[in-house]
Amino acid sequence: MKKTLFTLLLLLATAASFAKGGTEKDTLRYSILGDSYSTYEGYLTPDTNLIWYFRPENKALNRKNDVRSVEQTWWYQTIKGLNGKLETNNSYSGSTICRTGYKDKAGVHQDYSDRAFITRSNKLGNPDVILVCGATNDSWAGAPIGEYVYGNWTDKELYAFRPAMAKLLHDLRANYPTARIVFILNTGLRPSVNESVHTICRHYGVPCIDLKDIDKQQGHPSVAGMKAMAEQVMAFLKK
Repeated sequence: MKKTLFTLLLLLATAASFAKGGTEKDTLRYSILGDSYSTYEGYLTPDTNLIWYFRPENKALNRKNDVRSVEQTWWYQTIKGLNGKLETNNSYSGSTICRTGYKDKAGVHQDYSDRAFITRSNKLGNPDVILVCGATNDSWAGAPIGEYVYGNWTDKELYAFRPAMAKLLHDLRANYPTARIVFILNTGLRPSVNESVHTICRHYGVPCIDLKDIDKQQGHPSVAGMKAMAEQVMAFLKK
């Protein structure tokens, strides 16, 4: 009798779990690899990464941007809308995919090896889905495009966009073989950057979402822009 009662209770518990949409094990873990568009104070790993989107009570930087809460960010809306869980947000404001950064006051490109996407790509935890939102700063900083190189990269080559972009996707595939990897491409970038992203994504079989009509304030998504980003990413991931 006790065994029959235990079996019945177990079946009822299992049924209740499915009725709620599955168990915690079914919840997908999302990691973000990004730049300023994906930052928010208090939600970065590591927390030493440079931030662009701050909590409103932080008066250190008065951004002319109406995003005022983490719930308004594109990645938060996307993960919540898909009933997922944030694994790691390794985003770094101003970061480039390659090692070439913005020019200093003397007009010389700075070395961004410490913050480049290719440097941070192995620090994403244990994700089921990896959303890469980058190439914006490579475009804005005027990083060299370089040649298409798909292996045996030299240090010098990784200061150019194409070789670094290829290494990034190669490394993500190698480090997270079971994860779904998706690249998110910003609007308004140099044509050579857009073409390079599409070509390299095709080479590695990584889908690319070309964002459209993203409203921006100070060059960064506004509340409306974040919502549009989230809707476009969610629509793609639901396919």
